[in-house]
Amino acid sequence: MTEQFVVAPLVVALLGVVLTLVLRRRPLVQRAASLGGTVAYAAAVGLLAWRVVLAPDAPGAAAYQLGGWPAPFGITLVADALSAFMLVIAAAVGLAAVAASIRVVDRANQRVFYHPLFHGLLVGVTGSFLTGDLFNLFVWFEVMLLVSYVFVAFYGGPEHTAAAFRYLVLNVFGSAVFLLAVGGLYATVGTLNMADMVRRLSDPVAYGIDPAPVGGLTALLIGTFALKAGLVPFQFWVPGAYRAAPLPVAAMLAGVTKKVGMYAIVRLFFTVFGNAEAGVDLPWIPGASPLALLAPLLLAMGIASILVGGFGAVGGDTVDELLAYSSIGQVGFIAIPVAVAAATTSASLRRFGILAALVYALHHALAKTLLFLSAATIQGATGTNRLADLGGLAGRSPPLAGAFLVGSLSLIGVPPLTGFFGKLFVFEASIRRVVTTPGAGGMAGLAVLFLGALLTIAYTTRAWLGGFWGQAPPAVERARIDPAQVAVLVALSAVVVGVGLGFDPVYRFADAAATAAVDGSAYVETVDPAGGDPV
Repeated sequence: MTEQFVVAPLVVALLGVVLTLVLRRRPLVQRAASLGGTVAYAAAVGLLAWRVVLAPDAPGAAAYQLGGWPAPFGITLVADALSAFMLVIAAAVGLAAVAASIRVVDRANQRVFYHPLFHGLLVGVTGSFLTGDLFNLFVWFEVMLLVSYVFVAFYGGPEHTAAAFRYLVLNVFGSAVFLLAVGGLYATVGTLNMADMVRRLSDPVAYGIDPAPVGGLTALLIGTFALKAGLVPFQFWVPGAYRAAPLPVAAMLAGVTKKVGMYAIVRLFFTVFGNAEAGVDLPWIPGASPLALLAPLLLAMGIASILVGGFGAVGGDTVDELLAYSSIGQVGFIAIPVAVAAATTSASLRRFGILAALVYALHHALAKTLLFLSAATIQGATGTNRLADLGGLAGRSPPLAGAFLVGSLSLIGVPPLTGFFGKLFVFEASIRRVVTTPGAGGMAGLAVLFLGALLTIAYTTRAWLGGFWGQAPPAVERARIDPAQVAVLVALSAVVVGVGLGFDPVYRFADAAATAAVDGSAYVETVDPAGGDPV
């Protein structure tokens, strides 16, 4: 019965879409149903993580074959420690964002479409994390992006429309490249089921496959997933999109949807290509695997993202602009340990690099959600997010100031908050790479990580001093701070502190997820135990 839990989060998210749409003429009930739907989604994700990964007798992976068709012929949903870890992030951020949306987004804009769209975003994210084949990864990406386009243009002003148009054009181009890569891989390998791809690419001669084109097609996938993650040089859509969307949605975009791009890189390049790399060479570098291509590209994009995002955040004029650029920089902290994992031949360092990226992804999702929702509360209370028009908020609302401070300190990496462990592991992975394999690339990555940490201190300090310290201007003096919004922030702050204080189970969960990413044997056996033969 464990496989029934695999499909549960997707079913709950779909029911959330339907229920909130049916209740569109009863706004109060619709809002209650939306919040209840996210609670049910979090419960479904929690049960899935427990039954598949965390329970003493957990199998470690489970697959649900839609329609009863066996893999690789049918559509497969797969849950292992990696996908469960990412779903937990989505559930935590989604619940906080919906709870805040009920108070932050004005009632007229919540009616009819806001809540169905939000649950539609959860549908796309959930499908992306659970899908077991490459084509359906493309499909779920598109579901997620279609909803995101609407949210970026949600308020309908000229700046919102322009941001949505940039977002649309870049991602449509990225989706076309993704589909081209999917078609090329199907023509070459003869399957898009990820477990079946591992089997075939591990023994290409037996399946009559010429693996050379696979190495080249992976370059298209790197660019596509980097675009979805907002890595430099594909970051142009991020500041405008985050500032245009409702701030609770911006929390979802920064905390969850950007992580889908990084998840896809880890899943495809480590679980699939990494476990079959002996049979997959780059056509222009004989003997080199797709991971050899991924490592320098991802390292360069991570370094550039930390610099562009960090300096952009330091120069931001508004809280939401500062946080948007910060998200570009922070995803670089996730990319660099993944690049370390791709570059090394050490199994332990490869696993640790992925673990560091996952812990940092969890930390960033929680901290950045807390900060974006704090910005929404500030905007609603004062009517502005401009740092020049803010100040003295600590005197008006100590709980709001405390929540923002917790998010900022976590982003900086102050113990015992979650950010401390995220930064500690990222630095440890980079240092271990430099010690074991000295080189200019590793040293550059480590140096930029230190610079990025300093830039994080600079822009979070600027936001704190500009928004919460000093003399309160008229906008702050007149502010009416919503206690319900502050309660959501205090609860999320408690989660950030609690995850840091009780980090040991989080570490074990992340370690299991990293192991699932780099060792695809359990994934393959769970999805396709018959080895591609009909049963």
